[in-house]
Amino acid sequence: MIPAFARTVWAVSLLAACATSVEAQRWQIQYFYDQDKSRLEIVDLQFPSATRGVAVGVIVDGKRQQPTSVVTSDGGAHWQALPLKETPVSLFFLNESVGWLVTTKGVWQTLEMGKTWTKLPKPPGEIYRVHFADEKNGWAVGPKKTALETQDGGHKWAPLAVAADQPGDVHYSAYTWIAFATPQMGLITGWNIPPRNLFFERPDWVDPQAALHRRTPPHLSYTLYTLDGGKTWNHNSVSLFGTVSRIRMNSKGDGLGLIEYGPGFRYPSEAYFLDWTTGKSRSVYSDPKFAVSDVWLTADGTAYLAGNVPQGELGGIIPGRVQVLFSKDFKKWDPIEVDYRAEALRTFLAGPDGQNIWLATNTGMILKLKK
Repeated sequence: MIPAFARTVWAVSLLAACATSVEAQRWQIQYFYDQDKSRLEIVDLQFPSATRGVAVGVIVDGKRQQPTSVVTSDGGAHWQALPLKETPVSLFFLNESVGWLVTTKGVWQTLEMGKTWTKLPKPPGEIYRVHFADEKNGWAVGPKKTALETQDGGHKWAPLAVAADQPGDVHYSAYTWIAFATPQMGLITGWNIPPRNLFFERPDWVDPQAALHRRTPPHLSYTLYTLDGGKTWNHNSVSLFGTVSRIRMNSKGDGLGLIEYGPGFRYPSEAYFLDWTTGKSRSVYSDPKFAVSDVWLTADGTAYLAGNVPQGELGGIIPGRVQVLFSKDFKKWDPIEVDYRAEALRTFLAGPDGQNIWLATNTGMILKLKK
C-alpha cells in the first residue's frame, strides 16, 4: 500500500508534469514580413506535408498591390517569396506537389508546390474555394448559389443542380466552404443574407454605440451533403444567427465548426462540436473577449481555436493580440503561448497531422506550434 504522503507527492508531480507539457507548447514565429512602407496581407495558408507549405496574399504599398506567395520546402526554416499574376482568394493542395489556387479572376494549378502556376480555363462564374478528391475529381463554390464539379482537374466545370434548389434570392446567396471527413462523406456550407434597410442607419464607425445595440437578424444557412463521394448531393437550410465560416472533420465522426457573428451579438464567434455520423451538434466555446477566426481538428480529436482579442467595442477594425486555445475533450480549453508580436484581424490554421501545425495571420506572420 502506498503511504498517504507518497500518494500526495506522486499526485503533485503528475499535475506538475501535465502543467509543464501545456506550458511547453508555444507558437513560434517562422516568417514575418516587416517592411517600413509596405505590408503583406495573407489570405490563406496550406501545409500538405511536414516540410512543404504555401501562404498567399498581397503586398500593399500605398495604392499598389502585388499578389504574392511565400513558399517553404523545409518545414518553415526558410521561406521564398514568389510573385503571383492575379490576386489570390484561397488555396487547396491534394499533396505536397499538386495544388490549386483560386484568384479573383479564375483558377490556377501547380504541379510543383506553388513554385510555378498554370492558369486553367475560366469557370462558369466567380469562385471562392475548391476541394479535390484526387487529381481529376473536385468541387468549387462561390456566390449566387454557385456549386460546381469537375472530372478533369478543373479544365471543365458542371453545376451541381441541387445547389440551386435552396430557398432565397440567388443574388444574396453564396456557398463558401467545402469539407470532407472521409472520401465518401462531405459537406458544402453557405448562406442567404438579404440586405438590411440601411436608409436610416449610420455606418458602424460613425455611431459605435448604436452599432453595438443593433442586432443582425437571422438568415438562412445552407448545407449540401454527400454520402457517396460526391456522386449525389442533398440539400438543407435552417434559420441561423451568424455565418458558418469553418468546418473541420476527422474520420472518427468528430467535427469542429465555427460560426462568426456581426456587431451587436453577445459574442463575436462560437465554436461547436459536430457528430457528423448523427448530424447532432452542440456549442462548445464562446467568449465576448475572443474573436475566433479559424478552428482545427486533428485525427486524434485535439481541437484548436485561433483568433484575436478584439480591440475596442466593435472589433474587426484594429488588429488584436493573437490567441490560441486547445482542448482534448471540447470542454476544458487551455491557452497556448503565442509570440507577443503576433497581432491580427484574422488567422489561418494548416497542417498535415497533429504534430505539425502552422498558423498565419492576415498581418504577414507565419508561426509553428512547438511542442
